[in-house]
Amino acid sequence: MKASDYIAKFLEAKKIDFVFELSGGMITNLLDSLHLQTKIKIVTMHHEQGASFAADAYGRVTGKPGVAFATSGPGATNLITGIGSCYFDSVPGIFITGQVNRHELKGNRNIRQLGFQETDIISVATPLTKKCYQVKEASEIPGIFMEAFKIATEGRPGPVLIDIPMDVQRGNIDSDPVTDALKNEHTQEAFGWKKELNQLSSLLHSCKKPMLLVGRGVRSAFAIEELNSFLQLTKIPVVTTLLAVDAIPFNHPQRTGFIGSYGNRWANISFGECDLLIVVGSRLDIRQTGADSKFFENRDIFHIDCEEGEINNRVKGCVPIVADLKDFFKAFNQQFKTENYSVKQEWFSYIDDLRNQWPDSKELDTKGINPNIFIHTLSKNSTKAKAFLADVGSHQMWTAQSLETNKDQVFLTSAGMGAMGFALPAAIGACLALNNEPVIPVIGDGCMQLNIQELQTIVRNKLPIKIIVLNNQNLGMIRQFQDSYFEGRYQSTWWGYSAPDFEKIAIAYGINAKTISTTEETEAAIKWMWNEENNNQPVLLQVMIDPHTNSYPKIAFGKPITEMEPFSKPIEMEGT
Repeated sequence: MKASDYIAKFLEAKKIDFVFELSGGMITNLLDSLHLQTKIKIVTMHHEQGASFAADAYGRVTGKPGVAFATSGPGATNLITGIGSCYFDSVPGIFITGQVNRHELKGNRNIRQLGFQETDIISVATPLTKKCYQVKEASEIPGIFMEAFKIATEGRPGPVLIDIPMDVQRGNIDSDPVTDALKNEHTQEAFGWKKELNQLSSLLHSCKKPMLLVGRGVRSAFAIEELNSFLQLTKIPVVTTLLAVDAIPFNHPQRTGFIGSYGNRWANISFGECDLLIVVGSRLDIRQTGADSKFFENRDIFHIDCEEGEINNRVKGCVPIVADLKDFFKAFNQQFKTENYSVKQEWFSYIDDLRNQWPDSKELDTKGINPNIFIHTLSKNSTKAKAFLADVGSHQMWTAQSLETNKDQVFLTSAGMGAMGFALPAAIGACLALNNEPVIPVIGDGCMQLNIQELQTIVRNKLPIKIIVLNNQNLGMIRQFQDSYFEGRYQSTWWGYSAPDFEKIAIAYGINAKTISTTEETEAAIKWMWNEENNNQPVLLQVMIDPHTNSYPKIAFGKPITEMEPFSKPIEMEGT
């Protein structure tokens, strides 16, 4: 069997439904084999970065590796940001790059390049992947692909890159791709933390202010059902990280809110005051705890994560449980299912009082449309959406602070990489992964200009993506940073920056579009997105936001997480 045919059939046997790519000479064999040999849908993007973000979102939604192809040289290097996004946010991905023929590789020669567009993508991508391969012989392909899928999905998921010279793609393989694809499936590992579970159970009975912090690891492990059982059993309040805003429905009685640098003020205060903290699938990084990590160490902390190195990293003194989160929840729920835990009502009442004192809708003193109120209105009137996505910047924080997800909706954003330009191409991957159900990307004007070309991919594939552009006509988060530390010198955020009229651009692509600039227009405009004419069509709603609108609350850098701007001031310049 031709090697490229084997790869195509192997991917199909692994139940890969879509491959995202931008064509180039070194992947033409692979694309032709996908077309001739499989029913996999080839989704042609307009930039390789867009392909990598679409694959990223597909992996987040399905748990299967998102797959993206790119040609050698600039095609391969353009994948890097999306590969890094998968790596930092624990997303399975298989990234396949074409390479020049083996006889055109420079090898050990003391030159920069031999073949046209020859690039050592292995050296470039290694720090951002779980593993990289360059295939030397066609006979290596079965073993490499079996191992690559196993590595991408086992433990903490992540991306794998496979670089295949063009002449190797034309080689022959004496193996059955369907049989090979079924080998090396994940096997269950035994548990080994009975003592820690007993200790946790005892503290749940004795503590006064317990709290569960949920990170992306719960979604990554597809352990939402087990999480819900744990919550029903323990009855404790829940806070979430940015990547886990969707882990618990907005109206769940135990939901407290979103924590972190721009977290809900009431959630940060209660998070900071708990006496027992159970951390599941979160790294406790500086954006979640603030710079003052010592503040957290004066309490009982149980940290459950599948990657041992993330435990007792910044925040010390945690009781470590190294486990897959689905396994942890199942073990705890089974062992203690007859326990009668109860959380003092005073703790819930205190949290509710904080929420009433510091509502997210009143954090901003802004002219015109209040973005937090807009996000509440958007989500209340968009129950048909199966996913919300946020790009990176002020709009990302407004969305995380105020989004009202239900149990059937997911929320996707780029956190560890924090990549502007993520949401539009990621919306394509999410929409396809969700069987062409509608999704809503919320995008700032700056981010929209990074991958705006993917509007054409949306139109060509007739995807019902409802695009929200929150247009404050500047790079708002960094402009706010310049207000704090550079005396309002707006170089490159307002000075030297501009944005077009996105309504006109959308219409040029053939997408229905509308612009609003007043609060009174908001609800009607959102209903317009879902009217009969637009129901299964892409639309774009441009929402004009006052340029001076900040993202509040915000941790006062250098102070504990409970002290937030604008009422508390930072004591040093934030470095991350």
